[in-house]
Amino acid sequence: MSKKSIIVSNVSEGHDNPIAELVQVACSFDSEITLESDNRRINAKSIMGIMAFNPTEGMSLDIVAEGTDEQEALLAIEKFLVCE
Repeated sequence: MSKKSIIVSNVSEGHDNPIAELVQVACSFDSEITLESDNRRINAKSIMGIMAFNPTEGMSLDIVAEGTDEQEALLAIEKFLVCE
């Protein structure tokens, strides 16, 4: 299991449909990917979960990935959420 703490950048500026695009990025990996903030945990591959979680600029969250491609998944989700 790999874990990374990040601060979300203004994702909506860098993407046309950030929620759907984030789910697409997460679904491209075999690993389980979870986003955690405060006491909330959601599956990054769930569009309804992401909508409810609503990652916004300045939000502090942990990305947790577990599986065969967890390092690549962690990096891709981080790049997306910090708009690199």
